[in-house]
Amino acid sequence: MPQRAKEQSASRHASLGLSDQDVVDMYRTMLTARLCDEAQFRLNRQGKAPFVVPVSGHEGCQVGSAWPLQRGKDVFVPYYRDMAVCLVARMTPRDVFLAVFGKKDDPSSGGRQMPAHWSARRLGSVTGSSPIATQIPHAAGIAYAITYRGEDAVVGCWFGDGATSEGDWHEGLNFAGIHRLPVVWFCENNKYAISVPLSKQMAVANVADRASAYGCQGAIVEGNDVLACFEATKAAVDRARSGGGPSLIEFKTYRFHPHTSDDDDRTYRTREEVEEAKRNDCLLVFAEYLKGQKIIDDAGIESLRATIKAEIDVEIDEAWNAADVTSESAARHVFAEASAGA
Repeated sequence: MPQRAKEQSASRHASLGLSDQDVVDMYRTMLTARLCDEAQFRLNRQGKAPFVVPVSGHEGCQVGSAWPLQRGKDVFVPYYRDMAVCLVARMTPRDVFLAVFGKKDDPSSGGRQMPAHWSARRLGSVTGSSPIATQIPHAAGIAYAITYRGEDAVVGCWFGDGATSEGDWHEGLNFAGIHRLPVVWFCENNKYAISVPLSKQMAVANVADRASAYGCQGAIVEGNDVLACFEATKAAVDRARSGGGPSLIEFKTYRFHPHTSDDDDRTYRTREEVEEAKRNDCLLVFAEYLKGQKIIDDAGIESLRATIKAEIDVEIDEAWNAADVTSESAARHVFAEASAGA
């Protein structure tokens, strides 16, 4: 490699406006999501976590895409696999496991929804529903309200490739394009809508090929390259914030685990395919970049992993021992309640 090219590659994150601490924090967030994922699967096998939606394999595109959004100002509209997005939004591992255990203090629903239906008003994160793609019209509506009120905010909305086969997806993108709304659509394309391969979902090669049909800017990004995901997202967020309208970014990624803890992925993909995908694990790719930049070494990575795991273990214990939901509160937020003075 020519010396000039080496110098350019050596400062890749700096050229994107990211400091050494920024990229370490990004890696830490990705690693936290992975270790939370491993923990919730262990808990599932122990009978403590009835249902798990895994994130492993998606951490790079999730952290890279969520990082440019401004916390406290912008709106996060995730889908069920978006644990790392929610960690960027300042959700904690304790919050994650409060939901896994269905506890009263679960910020997403107070234990009223399935785990991974992420929501926290204090973080500007809006819940989705179990039916696929229902969060997409919500995101378009929120972006319309932002425009109507003249607010300085952008909506980020994430979904899987399966969502693009739903009518809600088409309606949301069409509405956003017509009104030039400040929303960035993120498709985490992991090749399968549960068991349905992409070839059975659409007749074009890429989800982002459809962007121009809805008046969106389109981009296709390698989802295991966290800095490429950040770069594409930052451009889209800046464009949306300045009145340039919506964008559709497609991240080519892969999930290492079954769709959920109730899915048997051996019926629709081979172990060889999964193992091949793991060779390009976003955590390995980003770790190699950080080591190449002399920002962290193998010992530092192992120390960070041990520290995060210990922190998560404490958070799990606190969540497990937290107060349960009471039966008296079952109808809360469903029916109107009499005021205390009535």
